[in-house]
Amino acid sequence: MDILFAAIEVLSRWDVVLALIAGSIGGVAIGAIPGVGPAVAIAILLPATFSMDPIVGLTVLLGIYGSSMYGGAIPAILINTPGTAVNALTTYDGYPMTLRGEARRALSLAYSASFFGGVFSVVCLILLSPVLAKVAPMFGSREIFLAALLGVILVIVAHRGQMLIAAALTGFGIFLSTVGLEPVKYSRRFTFEQSWLASGVDLIVVVLGLFALSQAFVLLTMDDEKVRITKSRGSLFQGFRELARHPRVAGVSAGFGVLMGMIPGVGEFTAQFMSYTSARKLSKTPQAFGRGSSEGLIASETANNAVPAAAMIPLLALGIPGEALTAMMLSVFYVHNVVPGPGLFQFQMDFVVALYLALLLLNVLVVGFLLVSTGWLVYLTKIPNRFLGMCILLLSFVGVYSIRNSAVDCGVAAVFGLIGFVLKRLNLPIVPIVLGMVLGGIMEVKLRASMNRVKTPLDFIDRPIALLLFCVIIVVLGSTLWRVWREWTPVDRRSNAKKASTHFTKRIAGRKTRHFETRTKKQRRKRSYDHLGS
Repeated sequence: MDILFAAIEVLSRWDVVLALIAGSIGGVAIGAIPGVGPAVAIAILLPATFSMDPIVGLTVLLGIYGSSMYGGAIPAILINTPGTAVNALTTYDGYPMTLRGEARRALSLAYSASFFGGVFSVVCLILLSPVLAKVAPMFGSREIFLAALLGVILVIVAHRGQMLIAAALTGFGIFLSTVGLEPVKYSRRFTFEQSWLASGVDLIVVVLGLFALSQAFVLLTMDDEKVRITKSRGSLFQGFRELARHPRVAGVSAGFGVLMGMIPGVGEFTAQFMSYTSARKLSKTPQAFGRGSSEGLIASETANNAVPAAAMIPLLALGIPGEALTAMMLSVFYVHNVVPGPGLFQFQMDFVVALYLALLLLNVLVVGFLLVSTGWLVYLTKIPNRFLGMCILLLSFVGVYSIRNSAVDCGVAAVFGLIGFVLKRLNLPIVPIVLGMVLGGIMEVKLRASMNRVKTPLDFIDRPIALLLFCVIIVVLGSTLWRVWREWTPVDRRSNAKKASTHFTKRIAGRKTRHFETRTKKQRRKRSYDHLGS
């Protein structure tokens, strides 16, 4: 109880309350603007949060992270354009409901499902806290290294169909983490005698370039679209009653969101597709999916809003981010000398509980705000793309320059902005670069720290958790290689192999049949000879 009261005292501070309100309302507005998204907003705000207290800065970022998906459902339902990338599935059933004149019902369902998913994941996070507090101290250098390595592998495996390029981009991110002074002997690596590279490539500069500047370039090269918003009827409060009629869909989808959020490198997309697919299989009317099904809308919105709180589990327990947004939050921890991991649950439990309560209050604030302001937020979808691009470009360069008052950082950010722009135009992933930078630094430090106690390769996995993580890595790699081999084996080759196998089996069976027939004839002949002899 003392920890709970201490956490409530932290949240009752005026600056924390203001940060929570600003983050939640700002996240909804950002999510409602197509083409921006939480990654761009968080990247722009990161430099400003460094001057705040850690709980204040993280509350702002968590507010934007958790509430942007609420706002992203508004344009997805009304104009068939997802506000954030993870609201793509919402258009499948949300927009057909709008065409039927049920836009308010669709919005109400989206808000209700998002609220349920968000609260469900926070409750799971709170219930898992005692377990995390006991398990986290068992993670030493070897275990954290193996967990980070598993995260790298999962990031690559999650990009199905693009695993080679994801692996290359992850390797590029790991390479970027090695530039500058190495952390043990402080020798220079890959600096090419350039003094500005001695401090390394700053993560925030890379993030701002890859996400914010690249998106600004994309918006500036796009034509302004004329948005037509249809009128809607119905009540925004009816969604909670309708959600109560589909408890199985909501529960299964929230479970997928929590599970996928806890696994590094997976995130909202996998959770959405798995929950949507399962809801369709379990539904009594699967033919309605994609044509305005309330179950499909509940499945997609519940799953993606259950991920943010669950994604905090590996970040807080092990200091390992599962995606780009939690990787950005990790930098806020480091700036304020708050090291997430085993020590956080032992010595700063009130800070952890305060974050949990902030996530819970966030969902309540967002739903209350949306129920009274949806009519005004709709007009955010009419902001021209090029105007948005110029605003993002200006704010990004201001944010980059404010980090170290360095014009060189602005140039580096511009280069990574062009790289991100090219990757987006080629439809290639950006997240592996950021996660490679973060996880690469963690892996290097923990590997070098653990090598002092390792004499043979088996010493690296001589503890239960290390052995378990190693077995998981082997299983993931083995199953992935098997699936890739099955997918890349040509169909005709597989059919020929199957025919050859069938032909071989028939030949063997024929030989066995002839052998038994010959043997039977010999036995009959022998019996007849014996009968004649007698």
